Amino acid sequence: MTDHSTTREDSARMSESNLRAFPSNFLFGAATAAFQIEGAAQEDGRRDSIWDVFCRVSGAVINGDNGDVACDHYHLYRDDVALMKRMGLQTYRFSTSWSRVRPDGGALNAQGVDFYKRLADELLDAGILPWLTLYHWDLPQALQDDGGWTNRTTADLFTEYALDLHDALGDRVNVWTTLNEPWCSSFLSYTAGLHAPGHHSAVEGMLASHHLLLAHGQTVRELRARDVSLNLGLTLNLTVADAVDETDVADLDAARRIDGQFNRWFLDPIFRGEYPADILEDFRAADAAATAALETAIHPGDLAVISTPIDTLGVNYYHGELVGGHAPDVPPAAGDAPTDRAGHSPFPSADGIHWYERGLARTPMNWEVQPEGLTRLLIRVSEEYAVDAGTALYVTENGAAYDDDLVREDGELRVHDSERADFVRVHLGAILDAIEAGVDVRGYFYWSLLDNFEWAWGYEKRFGIVRVDYETQERTVKDSGREYSRIIGARALDLLPATVAS
Repeated sequence: MTDHSTTREDSARMSESNLRAFPSNFLFGAATAAFQIEGAAQEDGRRDSIWDVFCRVSGAVINGDNGDVACDHYHLYRDDVALMKRMGLQTYRFSTSWSRVRPDGGALNAQGVDFYKRLADELLDAGILPWLTLYHWDLPQALQDDGGWTNRTTADLFTEYALDLHDALGDRVNVWTTLNEPWCSSFLSYTAGLHAPGHHSAVEGMLASHHLLLAHGQTVRELRARDVSLNLGLTLNLTVADAVDETDVADLDAARRIDGQFNRWFLDPIFRGEYPADILEDFRAADAAATAALETAIHPGDLAVISTPIDTLGVNYYHGELVGGHAPDVPPAAGDAPTDRAGHSPFPSADGIHWYERGLARTPMNWEVQPEGLTRLLIRVSEEYAVDAGTALYVTENGAAYDDDLVREDGELRVHDSERADFVRVHLGAILDAIEAGVDVRGYFYWSLLDNFEWAWGYEKRFGIVRVDYETQERTVKDSGREYSRIIGARALDLLPATVAS
């Protein structure tokens, strides 16, 4: 396999008199997920996850793409780790596949576990900190056949899976993340139907959200009982919900409901041991029967388990939301309100919420580029939740899909992606703004290390700082990857203006 790599010295050097330094303990990394990069879908005992099945549903994924091969990381992981090392990454956030470790949710599969042992060993040998995420959406299909995350038993089986992995990797891995983005694996998946398993049910989304959080809390308790030195936490995708007119009652209420259903529905039980009362009432007004089913599913003691203290909160941020309670004169670009073709919303309380255009630059996903939203989000989460709990914050995902420009220069393939390079710079700048405001932010993981299977978008969109040729599996570090590598080497950001911020 050809490796179009880079060194940190081959892009323009920073002006030493014009630097913003990162704290000495700040970690620079990149993130991926098992289903998106591993491939080897039917090898060494792995069986179907809900995403394997969802990919076979006509129209569910663009171009009918699937994760059967993806980036073939299962076979090329040594090359990928070597590339990470050359790029200067200090840590690598990856997920383990439940369908590989305990296929069908059943007995432990030694071959699947051995892959993650080899990966962890390779990372440690390269001086890269393994950052393990136990669940990035690839629920074994056999468990979905029994109700999936709507079934309380799934939380218990998840805890067993986590403990099995700790038995195997506890001597190698110290950082354990339970869940990635439970909002996506509950409401986006069971209510909006945009992600696997593709259902359209308000009650299923509510039940899934609770059982996911219960699985998180149970797992943190059990892992903590085994080893008090572990760094334990979870990762939430969070947003900044702004009212289009802060003097308008309906606009303010729309922003409250988005913030409540996206952010507080997960932050409040984790840090305060309660679901937000105002959102429960919104749910009840929208669907009384579904809300009653949720309340029945919340057993005595559940919220005490869910609020088991954590060491680390991962914050995933891509863009904010500008919303109001009145239909806008000019509808915003697609990409703001996440609905399927039939208009199913992930928000159980969605009536009367409208998204607005604010004139910001947009990525090819039609997502706004809003770095100042990340600063505000980190300050808010710190002040309202993390500081009192003694929880450190990491930005565990942040990235953008842009169109790459492939050229041959002196016989070498180069990938020019100045917009993505600027995206990285301005968001790292936003993190520095938060740190200077007193927020304890300890690291940044770009999403994603590699171009990969981007869920319902298939291979249509590329988020990587490393380009993957899916036909040959060649990796080429993009200009954005070179820029990120340069920043890591300097452990600082220069103050030159970035084009995307204008």
